[in-house]
Amino acid sequence: MTITPWRFFMMAVAGWMNRQQQEVIQYLRVENQVLREKLGGKRIFLSDSQKRRLAAAALKLGRDLLRQFGTLFSPDTILRWQRELIARKYDGSGGKRGPKPTKANLVRKLVLQMAADSPGWGYGRIYGELRKLGYDVHWQTVRRIMLDAGLLPDPDKPYKSTWKTFLASHWQSIGACDFFSIEAWGLKGLTRYMVFFVIDLATRRVQIAGIHVDPCETQMLQWARNITDAQDGFLKDKRVLIHDRDPLFTKKFQETLKAGGVRCLKMPRWSPNLNAYASCCTSLAA
Repeated sequence: MTITPWRFFMMAVAGWMNRQQQEVIQYLRVENQVLREKLGGKRIFLSDSQKRRLAAAALKLGRDLLRQFGTLFSPDTILRWQRELIARKYDGSGGKRGPKPTKANLVRKLVLQMAADSPGWGYGRIYGELRKLGYDVHWQTVRRIMLDAGLLPDPDKPYKSTWKTFLASHWQSIGACDFFSIEAWGLKGLTRYMVFFVIDLATRRVQIAGIHVDPCETQMLQWARNITDAQDGFLKDKRVLIHDRDPLFTKKFQETLKAGGVRCLKMPRWSPNLNAYASCCTSLAA
């Protein structure tokens, strides 16, 4: 193909313009980076007109290019502005909003939310928390709201917390333990080892606390001291340890844990679902 002087001139001009565009883009990227460093993470507030202009330009580029160039706003934020502006354009409410919730409705909502999130709180505790939040409300009002919702215990019946409620209230301070067995080849041939492990229910973090062919109370007491060590013990920040009714969890084992600040909670018979996370680890190991 013969390249005429005119075609060669046009190709040279196009190459020069493309190079200049790349240099302009590179400059704008550096300028955005300097501006982000200058702002130091401060939030930028834009008007609807500014959001509309940015969203219209960003829509032509797409999320991938926006993320590549590292703009001042995340691609998801800019595209969300576009969706909100479109939704507002076709909003037939005329800018009218529903009636503002009254103070009584807000207080009732807060009382019910606090009671649901913290079942152990009574109306006195919830009243104190509302006062801390700046709500000028009487304790009898809180009590009446809880009575109407059936959240106060019957005085003629002892209060019993469910297992689900107990876990939800003490999730961060509960650990569990159990055994699983493994078969390994050694000098005496195929040998069965018992592995004692503990698990943090909040994070699902597991630690092997000990391995022995035939563990006895001596090993169990040493393992209990190890996992409750004040410096690097696995249960140093825990208050409750769930375990089954294995004979190895003796009274001395429980007393050793109690001395380290951990209370043992023995499961009822035939209730593996109450220690489901440790049982799941046992099943996976098997």
